[in-house]
Amino acid sequence: MQPFTERVIDIIVHIPKGKVMTYGQIAKLAGNPRAARQVARILHSMSKKYKLPWHRVINAKGEISFHDEELQINQTMALEGEGVSVISNKVDLKQFQYNKK
Repeated sequence: MQPFTERVIDIIVHIPKGKVMTYGQIAKLAGNPRAARQVARILHSMSKKYKLPWHRVINAKGEISFHDEELQINQTMALEGEGVSVISNKVDLKQFQYNKK
């Protein structure tokens, strides 16, 4: 496994319940600020294997980025189950974004 991939997985695993991070934020923390799409690919391909809390990763606008309605509903329900408010498919990043130090 590539070091970037390992760092991405480690960051995602440690997003606390009730918080979210953006794809770009994770990419930057993992060492490549221009790799947000790679974070999405890692999340898509490795969520089950590593039991990643995929629902805690959203886009830079605070939006759930799935176009599939069922996946949007699943992510919304998972976030709301952790206390994250999702209004019109959007999360308030000021309130719910996790800023890992």
